[in-house]
Amino acid sequence: MSRAYRAFFLFSPAAALVLGGAGPARADEPRPPAREPPTVPKWELGLGFTALTLPDYRGADRSRQYVLPIPYGRYQSDRFSADRNGLRAELLDRGRLELDLSLAASAPVRSSGNPARQGMPGLRPTLEVGPQLLANLWRSADANTLLQAQFPVRYVFAISGEAHDAGVTFNPRVMLDFRNLLGYRDWNVAVIGGLMFATRRHHDYYYSVDPAYATATRPAYQAAGGFGGYQMTFGLSKRFARHWLGGFVRIDWLDGATFEDSPLVRRRQVVAAGIAFSVIFAQSEERVPFAR
Repeated sequence: MSRAYRAFFLFSPAAALVLGGAGPARADEPRPPAREPPTVPKWELGLGFTALTLPDYRGADRSRQYVLPIPYGRYQSDRFSADRNGLRAELLDRGRLELDLSLAASAPVRSSGNPARQGMPGLRPTLEVGPQLLANLWRSADANTLLQAQFPVRYVFAISGEAHDAGVTFNPRVMLDFRNLLGYRDWNVAVIGGLMFATRRHHDYYYSVDPAYATATRPAYQAAGGFGGYQMTFGLSKRFARHWLGGFVRIDWLDGATFEDSPLVRRRQVVAAGIAFSVIFAQSEERVPFAR
C-alpha cells in the first residue's frame, strides 16, 4: 500500500457509520457499477521554486525568508515511494497498521542575526530520520476523505562537516486529508495536528544557555527533555497536467513545554509558511493505479 499520492488509509464500514457514512446497501437495491481506479505515471521529474518564511527555531522572535530552487520528483512502487509527502520505504503493511521510513530537515541559523542568541554558536542544519508508525483510522467510500494517526520517531543529527547526535523527537499527530475538495478536481487540503516531545539532548541543542554565554539579560539555562508543545499544519495543493502548486501554514504553541522559561524562548506562538510551484518536464509512459 505504500505508494506515492496515497495517504495510508483503509476504509472501515463501522467507522463510516459512526462518522455519518452510508450503511451497507440492501440486497434488493441496485449496486453502482464498479469504477476502475485512476492511474498516474510511475515516475515524474520536474523543477520549480519555493518561497518560505521560517522562524529561526520554535520559540524564536526572528524569522527569515528564503527563495530556493527545488527539484520535483515522484516515484511509486510496491515497496518504495518518493513524492510531496516525503521519502518512504514500506517496512510493514498489515492493513490498518503500517510502518514507514520518514525524513525531515532544518536550515542553519546564524546567531549573529538573532538577538536572543547573539554571541552564541550558530545552529547547524539538521537531518532527521527514523521510523513512522501509521494507524489507518477511516477513509470515505469515495476515498476522497481520510483520517490517519501518525507516530514518527526520528533521530536528529546536526551536520557540520560530520554528523553530531542532536537527540530524538517524537511527534504523535492526527491527519485529516481531503482530495478533490468540494468537488474541485485535484484540489487537496490536509490538516495535521499533534504534540511534540523530544529528549533532553534535543532541547539542549536549541534552548540551553551554557554559563560561558550567559549575560545580564540571558542567564545560564539547562533545558530538560519531555513535552515540547503543540503543532498544527494546514496544507493546500493543486495538481495540473504538467504543473504542481502547493502551500502550507504551520503554527507552533510552546505553552507548557519543559523549556518554555528558557531565555532563548521569545515567543510561545510562532508561525511558518511557504508556497511552492513546480513544472513537470518528464514522466514515464508506464502508468500505475492511483493510491493514496
